[in-house]
Amino acid sequence: MDHIEDLSRALARFPGIGPRQGKRFVYHLLAAPAAERAQLAELIATLDASVRQCPKCLRFYNGTAALVCNYCSDSGRDDAVLMLVEKDQDLAAIERAGTYHGRYFVLGGVLTLSGKGAIREKELAQTIQERLSSGLKEVVLALSATSEGEHTADHVRELLAPYRNDLKISALGRGLATGSELEYSDAETLRAALAGRKEA
Repeated sequence: MDHIEDLSRALARFPGIGPRQGKRFVYHLLAAPAAERAQLAELIATLDASVRQCPKCLRFYNGTAALVCNYCSDSGRDDAVLMLVEKDQDLAAIERAGTYHGRYFVLGGVLTLSGKGAIREKELAQTIQERLSSGLKEVVLALSATSEGEHTADHVRELLAPYRNDLKISALGRGLATGSELEYSDAETLRAALAGRKEA
């Protein structure tokens, strides 16, 4: 068993990490003090015990006694607007912009043009039904300005077609550069994109 190769391959499966970078991480860990490696191993091993997935928006949050995350439990947020994002990092980017005060739903990924990828379709349909009964009026498609993001948005529009009479479906304005991922956009760009959203 080749531990260096096995760990390199495991690390290379992370988003944005290739085989060479995976191997660099392994050698960095080997050069680090044993206590640092032990701490990292413990953080990974206890991740399930200390982090929960919110049953309403499906984002991950630090586990506490709360049954839902702080955004879903906040009674001051606007129930009339639901923003759909690809991943937790996108939600964090929107929150940093400080302009949006509605509800969220994390799709959990994107759909590729080749048919790969998956989103939480069943959970989304259930969330829409529940939110309509609590005053939902608009769904904001806050997806990356990439071909995958556009393809996913088209698919979501099809899923939401039965609710067209009850819901306005909007998309972020194009303050976002084509090809850009939401999580890397600065706060000002996100504020402009949110303010300039239009019916989709």
